[in-house]
Amino acid sequence: MSSSDLGPPYTRRTVFKGKVVDLGLEAFELPDGRPCELEVIRHPGAAAVVPLHDDGTVTLVRQYRHAGGGMMLEIPAGILEEGEVPELGARRELAEETGLTTDKLRRLVILHTTPGFTDERIWIFLGTGLAESADGQDLDDDEYLAPERMPLVEALELIDRGQITDGKTIVGLHLAARHSP
Repeated sequence: MSSSDLGPPYTRRTVFKGKVVDLGLEAFELPDGRPCELEVIRHPGAAAVVPLHDDGTVTLVRQYRHAGGGMMLEIPAGILEEGEVPELGARRELAEETGLTTDKLRRLVILHTTPGFTDERIWIFLGTGLAESADGQDLDDDEYLAPERMPLVEALELIDRGQITDGKTIVGLHLAARHSP
């Protein structure tokens, strides 16, 4: 992604480039003309899916998140591969993390996770017409997770009780509730 894709021009000095993030110092002008320099993380983007079964249950994943402090209950999600369209990324992550496939994906929202310091966007989809994949789960080497199926209403209650704290999951479940039978 070039600076022209992101709005006004800027200069960038890379501080760290890792497998997932690219941290740099970016110099630019604010809309009123004042110069500014910020630390910015560039991210390839991600896709997530709320797997909503015909009976009103959802399949979430209980996943170990080191940066988050331990196990977290989330919707299936993952980083987009280079050149991958979000719909395909959502289908891939659903199959890899839960062993499920979906007949229908409906885009719910594009979410900027924390625009104060990163350009990360997550495309969140609603997946319906779910079926078990013949291949089952296919986890990455750095993943530790297990699927959990529960009524959507119970997942929403877990948000209210502070037991689901992941932003994409909170947004995805609330939007899915607006589209459930």
